Amino acid sequence: MKPTGYLINTARGPVVDETALVRALQTRAIAGAGLDVFDQEPLPPDHPFTQLDNTLLMPHAGYVTEAQYRVRYRDTVENIAAYLQGTPLRVLNPKT
Repeated sequence: MKPTGYLINTARGPVVDETALVRALQTRAIAGAGLDVFDQEPLPPDHPFTQLDNTLLMPHAGYVTEAQYRVRYRDTVENIAAYLQGTPLRVLNPKT
């Protein structure tokens, strides 16, 4: 990666060699990292990532947007109301 590059991992922790990433961040070989997955979860409080000023660390929710939450919660409320009325929506495995 270029020294101006940022590594973003929202997939799986083990996809990235954490030891190598810590070293790259500490030496400024890359500009920074945004992570919401780690080899060990939850991330231990004493992990080197927590000491770096060029990392953004999040719980596994880096994909979340306000618009996505609005749809998720709207659909959830609709699903519950319809189920309670005996007319479920978004049925994944209907009986045939």
